[in-house]
Amino acid sequence: MSGVTKDMTIGEILVKKPEVVPVLLDAGMHCLGCPASQAESLEEAAMVHGLDIDALMAQIEAL
Repeated sequence: MSGVTKDMTIGEILVKKPEVVPVLLDAGMHCLGCPASQAESLEEAAMVHGLDIDALMAQIEAL
């Protein structure tokens, strides 16, 4: 288990599991350091970017 959940903020994920960065960048989430990403949950970010959260979580879990 990756320890990453859908309700974690991008900021929390970057601190807890920085190896997720390439997955998020490949998915089109290019503003990982912007202020909004620090308070936005992974699920919210996926919705904004038109991504399937379950598919994204599967990629993260595979790390």
